Amino acid sequence: MIVQRRAVTAVLAAATLLLTAGCSSDDGEAPGAEDSATPSRTAAQSSPSRTAEETPPAKGSVKVVRTVATGLKSPWGLAPLPDGDLLVSSRDEGTITRVGDRTGRKTELGEVPGVSPAGEGGLLGIALSPDYASDHMIYAYFTSASDNRIVRMLHDAKKPSGEQLGAPDTIFKGIPKGVIHNGGRIAFGPDKMLYAGTGESGDTGLSQDRDSLGGKILRLTPEGEPAPGNPFPDSPVYTYGHRNVQGLAWDSEQRLFASEFGQNTWDELNAIKPGDNYGWPEAEGESGGSEFHDPLAQWGTDEASPSGIAHAEGSVWMAGLRGQRLWRIPLKGTEAAADPQAFLVGEYGRLRTVVAAGGDKLWLMTSNTDGRGDAKEGDDRILELEVK
Repeated sequence: MIVQRRAVTAVLAAATLLLTAGCSSDDGEAPGAEDSATPSRTAAQSSPSRTAEETPPAKGSVKVVRTVATGLKSPWGLAPLPDGDLLVSSRDEGTITRVGDRTGRKTELGEVPGVSPAGEGGLLGIALSPDYASDHMIYAYFTSASDNRIVRMLHDAKKPSGEQLGAPDTIFKGIPKGVIHNGGRIAFGPDKMLYAGTGESGDTGLSQDRDSLGGKILRLTPEGEPAPGNPFPDSPVYTYGHRNVQGLAWDSEQRLFASEFGQNTWDELNAIKPGDNYGWPEAEGESGGSEFHDPLAQWGTDEASPSGIAHAEGSVWMAGLRGQRLWRIPLKGTEAAADPQAFLVGEYGRLRTVVAAGGDKLWLMTSNTDGRGDAKEGDDRILELEVK
């Protein structure tokens, strides 16, 4: 059942005051913010999709098949290799590590030069080139001393551990950096273009400024140029009005979805339409008007604080940091087909990244060693899930 819309408007002056007071964080926790649970809400888009595709059941299931690996250090990005092994980026260590799918054995590829970890910044998202089988290129989004940027590096698995990464080639730079809201998720879409979720680095005014790279979803060629067909001429900006985008995923119909941190009221899952304005800081959650693109689902920040998302079995699966749970959002086109359903609540602590593993399988990675988690929750790990 999809609940009714509710207008939630964030006043710019109030948001600026809260940020000045240091209230924002990547897991949505703010000093003085209300601590009571806020029910999740879903809403139809203003232009609902009507397709003949099958709608998934209202209720699903999650089974933890096995623990793939433990002992990860501040893990952030996760990229499956063609042979089934996994690459993991460490935000604070600035390294990329290969994890054996069947053995859990960890082999460090190397350290990415130029990473300057601080606060929520560091080595964040990673992605494989669409032509990885032939070019062996790994893309990485990281915080440097001056900005957030995207580089690509040659991976030579024949070299010794720690020496397998070539010199980074910077393909895109100048994304605003901050102690908070660095965005960081990158992914190649079905069109073989590179998409990047950015944050407004604590400066809310950047989100509505189309000339700024902060608070945006960017769409680039593999060489880092504005992609052909972008909505604004000669611009890498694909959508704007975002606060801090850390989840990107496509469904079987090549439609893009993105997760976004709210300040202290609503976290969001959005269906992405090129050129649209998603409201921040004028709106947090549903605005109810036509000026901004409303989220298809929203949550109180203590229930979600979403980072990575994946699409599998007709649903978006969303990892929650502060919420410490995995959300299932069944889809009907670009609408939520039923209320979101939570799994693994509190069982593995903070959840950072979820990646489709083919069919009904997902990879799920925790984030308890990022300075905000409880180390007693155990070493950060990768889990294999079976979902419906």
